[in-house]
Amino acid sequence: MEATRQIYWNIGHGIVLPMYILAFAAIGVMVWGFWQRVPVWRQGKALDRFSRYNERIKRMLLEVFGQTKISRVTDGGLYHSIFFWSFLVLFAGTLLVMIQADLLTPLFQFNLLSGQFYKVFSLLLDVAGILSIIMLAGLFIRRFVIKPKGLEIVRDDYIVLQLLCAILVTGFLIEGVRMAATELQQNPALAIFSPGGLLVGQLFTSVPTATLLTVHTILWWSHFALVLGFFCAIPYTKLRHIFTTSANAFLAPFEPKGSIATINMEDETIEQFGAVTIQDLTWKDIFDADACTSCKRCQDRCPAYATDKPLSPMNIVKQIGELAVGNPAGNLIETVSQDALWSCTTCRACQEICPANIEHVNKIIEMRRNLTLMEGAFPGDEVRTAVSNIEVNGNPFGLAYAARGDWAEGLQLSLMEQDAEVDILYFVGCYASFDKRNQAIARNFIKICTAAGVKVGILGKEEKCCGEPVRKLGNEYLYQMTAAENIELMKAYNVKKIVTTCPHCFNTLARDYKDLGLDVPVEHYSTYINTLMDTNRLKLTPEPFSFTYHDSCYIGRYMDIIGQPRNILMQAGGSITEMDKNGYDSFCCGAGGGRIIAEEKLGSKISEARIKMAVDTGTPLLISNCPFCLTMFEDGIKTGGAEGELQVRDLAEIVAERIAA
Repeated sequence: MEATRQIYWNIGHGIVLPMYILAFAAIGVMVWGFWQRVPVWRQGKALDRFSRYNERIKRMLLEVFGQTKISRVTDGGLYHSIFFWSFLVLFAGTLLVMIQADLLTPLFQFNLLSGQFYKVFSLLLDVAGILSIIMLAGLFIRRFVIKPKGLEIVRDDYIVLQLLCAILVTGFLIEGVRMAATELQQNPALAIFSPGGLLVGQLFTSVPTATLLTVHTILWWSHFALVLGFFCAIPYTKLRHIFTTSANAFLAPFEPKGSIATINMEDETIEQFGAVTIQDLTWKDIFDADACTSCKRCQDRCPAYATDKPLSPMNIVKQIGELAVGNPAGNLIETVSQDALWSCTTCRACQEICPANIEHVNKIIEMRRNLTLMEGAFPGDEVRTAVSNIEVNGNPFGLAYAARGDWAEGLQLSLMEQDAEVDILYFVGCYASFDKRNQAIARNFIKICTAAGVKVGILGKEEKCCGEPVRKLGNEYLYQMTAAENIELMKAYNVKKIVTTCPHCFNTLARDYKDLGLDVPVEHYSTYINTLMDTNRLKLTPEPFSFTYHDSCYIGRYMDIIGQPRNILMQAGGSITEMDKNGYDSFCCGAGGGRIIAEEKLGSKISEARIKMAVDTGTPLLISNCPFCLTMFEDGIKTGGAEGELQVRDLAEIVAERIAA
């Protein structure tokens, strides 16, 4: 017998017209539901996320159909990806059946679903259906049995899982009843290509044919009603993420990671700085709330949340969505709370892991801008003092300008005011300029450059804080004031290349200063040293040592510098043992987002949590390449009781000790 089956078996072609009418009605309900969301999104300020259209389409297709974002999530990500692909196969198969029954057969008398093609088609759909049910069961167990800490269970979760399960189960029941009345009796050899239906069909082999026909009709219409309900439910439940999360892959920014909108501080028409109501955010900030699935992966990776601080990136997105719908005039900052906002280290771990491309950090910075620029608020008096010191003395310590270059005494380098013909300008930063421990890093970097024949210049007393800590705290005015002075100097000296040992200076000079007119190549010393070694300008004598390495947030997640520092340390003779959280999933030291100048008063110390991770590797040495991280870790070792177990050193110290004679 020919390998095929009768489409609309027992139902008849008379249902085609009402079926399509009902289907289009359900799609209409879905479209109407999304249309009702448009005014909610439009409450936000304008933002262009439609440029580079072709690139956005390509990215969206890759992320959606390749599941590239969700598949890297270890907690349930694989379940979701397999379920998505399987369900997609089922949807495509359904469309193909409709094309065959309502187009190919009546118009061309051509049966595509026959022979070997039908066998493959039937097997593929059954396997996809079985996988869908298994993956759905896995997701059900994770959410309702395992119940990961912090994962909220709401009405939508029950609706979505039950609806999807009902659609899949009734699909197999329909197939099984049909096969019990047809294939299992007439063509059993074909039945093996429908393993799911075969298994179900064997349960009905003793049922009279008349009863099977009645049961099949009831199941068919029940299944169809569930599918219609699925479409209708999409805009009103978490199922909306099928479209909104996909859209967010299209709407994600193309700007360098961590870019912040630069305010025109000279625009006298601006009356409101930062965000205090929904209307002060962008439409994309509000749209993000609809794209969020409350999967809590951002929350799981938030160092503030992990150390019992009142910050959950997921909750902030959720609160924005609730205000946008229920209370658009409500005070955003009071809803979120100042403690939650000030707790953020801007480490970007939330955004790196988010499968929905939600932009958490900039929302927080916008609210901080309102606090600092409109309310004059600070996380604490110590921050108020540090900000005042930057404004008056150009550094958060309040130390004299004249002492900024004292660390360089006796070293082979040039002061730019005396000799600006240099290979690189070393932008030292506040900590390497004034903090005794970090001054050693600056001296070692100069030693490395000298050995490589690189002529280095510094601004000395002319250099000021890059402005990064105050900008991340929301003080855009002070940031631009200090940045403008630094940029003016660099332009005056015709600087050709800048190298920094501070990731925060690196990010600010390389990315943020461009908005203010600086167009000079900027590099972090870890990649600069790596290049010197690769080009044989710097040679090392390896000496064995065991270590673990900390990826600074502003080097790893922000600038994708992951392998180069490790390469340097391995060539220096190192043997690495990675911490559980490393690379793009690295855990913050606690100093980002301006927290370096703020006391950590809530919860436990982030630095202590990271030190524990380093101690757990069993290695005696933790290596970083950031002055903020070094400072936080040395403090964390003392307060966390790890003295004698772990030592913290900087990459430059390791390299400088191994320079070949």
